[in-house]
Amino acid sequence: MPTTSTAPAGLSAGSVSDDAIRSCMTNCTRGEAHRMRVPAWVRGSDPVHEVVGWRDPRSAERGWLLVPLGEAVVGLALRAAPGGGARTTAVCDLCGTTRAPGEVSLFVAARAGEPGRRREAVGTHACSDLACADNVRVLRPTPTLRPEPGLSIAERARALHERAVAFAQRVLATA
Repeated sequence: MPTTSTAPAGLSAGSVSDDAIRSCMTNCTRGEAHRMRVPAWVRGSDPVHEVVGWRDPRSAERGWLLVPLGEAVVGLALRAAPGGGARTTAVCDLCGTTRAPGEVSLFVAARAGEPGRRREAVGTHACSDLACADNVRVLRPTPTLRPEPGLSIAERARALHERAVAFAQRVLATA
């Protein structure tokens, strides 16, 4: 498993290539990164400045997260725990949004490097669709989506970034 977290060439706002995304993956094999499905909308995203997440349309348990970490972008391979998400209202650990039953799932990421080869992993509860970056931008709460109260969109986006960075650092930690 690769352990570097440097941003490859080609990861800039609005011009993300599949190869650039695959090369920034830190906690999966090259083969897993090669088989990753990158939706077209991700190619127009800005992973250098915001968290980008998506579920693999071919593999329901597989998810992917791109996290800006300083000057680098760290790609994380995630697996959703079986069972389809929390059975009660739950809060996403990344974006802080309260979601309806079934819309927050436990995701597990293999640790990078040697710990990952020893099958060590870290987990977090996140929006089942991994659309945290969109959820922090919701203007008004809905019955199924309630962003952190009392915070502006910019404050919610900043909090999402901080929590995603903390999660990525736990995945990258080798000690």
